[in-house]
Amino acid sequence: MAPPPLHVLSEAEKNELLLAQHEMIERMAARITELEGLFGKPRKTSSNSHIPPSKDDFGKKGGKGRKPKAGKRPAREGKHRPLAETPDTTERVMASECGHCGTDVTSQVQQCRQRYDHVDLPPIRPVVTRVELWGGRCRSCGRRYKAQAPAGMAPGSPFGPGIRALMAYLHHSHHVGFERLSRIAGELFGLTISEGAIANMFRRLRTSMDAATTAIRAKLLKARIIASDETTTRTNGVMQWQWVFLSSDAVLHKIASRRARSVAEDVLGQHRPDVWVSDRYSGQQELGREHQVCLAHVLRDVQYAIDSGDTAFAPSIRDHLRWAIKVGRRRDQLKDSTLAAYAAKADNILDRLVARPVAHPAGRVLLKQIKAWRGKFFVFLKNRDVPATNNISEREIRPSVVFRKVTNGFRSDWGAQIHAGYRSVTGTARLSGQSALSAIRDLVDGRFAVA
Repeated sequence: MAPPPLHVLSEAEKNELLLAQHEMIERMAARITELEGLFGKPRKTSSNSHIPPSKDDFGKKGGKGRKPKAGKRPAREGKHRPLAETPDTTERVMASECGHCGTDVTSQVQQCRQRYDHVDLPPIRPVVTRVELWGGRCRSCGRRYKAQAPAGMAPGSPFGPGIRALMAYLHHSHHVGFERLSRIAGELFGLTISEGAIANMFRRLRTSMDAATTAIRAKLLKARIIASDETTTRTNGVMQWQWVFLSSDAVLHKIASRRARSVAEDVLGQHRPDVWVSDRYSGQQELGREHQVCLAHVLRDVQYAIDSGDTAFAPSIRDHLRWAIKVGRRRDQLKDSTLAAYAAKADNILDRLVARPVAHPAGRVLLKQIKAWRGKFFVFLKNRDVPATNNISEREIRPSVVFRKVTNGFRSDWGAQIHAGYRSVTGTARLSGQSALSAIRDLVDGRFAVA
């Protein structure tokens, strides 16, 4: 269809033409919606919705079935394992004869021709300490007495803190089940330990875990910026919810029977942070003075509108949000006045975009969503410490999702609470550069403290 000759039309005729085109677009949009109802909407994937990547079809575009690119792969810089800075021993081997002619070279001056490391593990076996507490009968009062047990070797469970920390680490960080833990202990360490003994180890951690999570929560409630997310878990075959709350120096996990807003309110108490960072779930709203929604989630909804056929409004929103995120990545290099100018620009451009008429039905749905969350997009351009996305929460909760898929959840309520405590302790320790195994060993030894 050839475009109308606009230069010969009057203003009234142009307005009449625009109204006629608008009515035609409305009829076409209704027809498109009707046809899409027959053939179905675009397939939702991890790139245009909130479903996990595991639900994608790997045989389709971008999966295992894609054809390799033509051409030779570019060369890459070679890599090698660096030599240890402080080797335990050094083995200097002198040549005894020439490898070419067999001449004796033991009296000749030699120099190092090659240097490399040989790394191995010695056989790992448990160290068994027999404790004998001696005593007798007091000659003064006539009562029996006995020596005090050495520190860390109280009677009861024979397994020391090193074994308890390792079992907890393998189970909660590497998702090893109780039966396999028992096999690992026997086959790798020569240690006979039953599944029931392992369960008893974890149950005894409850008191230490509760004290640690109480200290972590107190640290969290001092934060100005808190990010949060939640995911499903299973306890005794019943679906529950695992929440995570993060600040710059504290991580708190909580497993609750509900996904309701009351879970977050119970954690926060009277504390109200300056900024709350989360997705757009209603239970996560109005928990801080300001709210930064996760722009990664918004971009996936924008992509779905594009996949549904919107070629005008959704691409403009996508490009604008990507530009804002790029500005946020270099906030440390910008002056306060420059960053404020960018924040004002971001708001002004978004105002102009949402003021435009949107014809496509998918674009209208997206426009409604954008308007509903309009004031929560660019908080990160006004506060340098606020992230543009909630990826920090998703990364923190991801190991628990893997744990759920591998183990199918928890068989007891106390097991679920131990896992939440473990994730809180190790997540908080990681923020200060401490490994998970080191953190849980400190907890078992009673040395864990929130910095």
